[in-house]
Amino acid sequence: MRELVRENFRFFLWATLSALVLRFAFFLGFPAVTSDSFVYGDIAKNWLQHGIYGLSGINDITPTSIRLPGYPAFLAAVFAVFGVEHYRAVLFVQIFVDIGSCFLIADIARRVVSPRAARAAFMLAALCPFFANYAAAALTETWEIFFTVLALDLVLVGRSDGGVRVWWGCGFAIGAAILLRPDGGLLLAAIELFVIAHAFVGIAVQREPEIGRAQLRGSVKVAAIIAFSALVPLLPWTLRNWHTFHEFQPLAPRYANEENSFVPMGFNRWVKTWMADYASVEEVYWSVPGNTIDIDNLPLRAFDSPEQRDQTEQLVDDYNQSRHVTPELDARFAALAAERVRHSHFRYYIWLPMLRIADMWLRPRTEILPCNTRWWEFDEDRKWLVLGVIIGALNLLYVAAGAIGLVRGRFVPGFGLLVTFLVLRSLFLGTLENPEPRYTLECYPVLLILAAVCFRPRPDRPALD
Repeated sequence: MRELVRENFRFFLWATLSALVLRFAFFLGFPAVTSDSFVYGDIAKNWLQHGIYGLSGINDITPTSIRLPGYPAFLAAVFAVFGVEHYRAVLFVQIFVDIGSCFLIADIARRVVSPRAARAAFMLAALCPFFANYAAAALTETWEIFFTVLALDLVLVGRSDGGVRVWWGCGFAIGAAILLRPDGGLLLAAIELFVIAHAFVGIAVQREPEIGRAQLRGSVKVAAIIAFSALVPLLPWTLRNWHTFHEFQPLAPRYANEENSFVPMGFNRWVKTWMADYASVEEVYWSVPGNTIDIDNLPLRAFDSPEQRDQTEQLVDDYNQSRHVTPELDARFAALAAERVRHSHFRYYIWLPMLRIADMWLRPRTEILPCNTRWWEFDEDRKWLVLGVIIGALNLLYVAAGAIGLVRGRFVPGFGLLVTFLVLRSLFLGTLENPEPRYTLECYPVLLILAAVCFRPRPDRPALD
């Protein structure tokens, strides 16, 4: 990659400056410090100032395990240098982390496609408004993307250059991704599948059985190193949770709930029987508890019959009276959910997950911008309407270019790893009841690399590299 940068110094210089301009535009115009940011920040502040990994209460600090320690550790480091709750400094650092991700994306494209595709991938990443938007948000996405592409790049480095240190580095990068978000474990699963599958493919095409067996032993060793180095960073966190809460918790609770707190699983399952778009996440899923639910915000697919609509309306009215889901009310939601699942297993297990995946990939990525969540109604202020349309169109162009690149480069060595990760993560996200577009951002580097294949010279044309 160094040689590519030296040979194309002006290109990378101007592309990097363009990337910085775009990110600082979001930094100045749309800095995002959300409610989640303050949760991470509160944990970081208490960890830094009091040595307690916990949340502030009225009179004391309560230890917590609702968030993994990766992002609070980063915030605590920034707070220690620039001052507590200095979120501007956090966003400033993240901008340069995101630029680092652009170079890693380019290196992956160089290794699996060509130097020309590497330049295209760098430019696509540098000018990607979605990366820039989240670089200016005090959330885990920027660091998660960085460690994801670092791990994927190191797998490709290991395949070509070898060396045990590369595989250890790959594992530690995966471990860092997991310490940021629990779904970072999908990266480990994708890489392990690729390493083992690559070994069996090698055996299938290898004429010498002994060489094939040696390759398999080597791949098993690599897989073991990656798994061990990825999981070791979780050990201190797991031991801390065992010591503090007397429970085995190597990650974080699925619903970010405190120990022994009630989780309305019946309500969650009912939501999952109809949820397919991000607008419903904001209007219904995040409203519980504490806010009322407007029955008119529920889509028609939430009801299988007029009688079921009446039953649902009664449940919603009962919830709105207290704005809290009691165990008794949750049991009623669970019964309604079971009835709807029995009515159509295909809808619950196949159709709705597919719709949620499509929504996360295709909707305008404006969830932390001042645009209307119900983008299809086109009734907001003109400037936000125009911004939403532009961002939505760009997202569709990226997805379309990635699909074209996948078709053109389907036999490119190394694509198996990238596509395995993309497919595995997308399928997992379809199982969630809350389709948030940001969950697919970790897949966007793969999408950009696929799109860069469109810039690869055709076989019948001379290369321009």
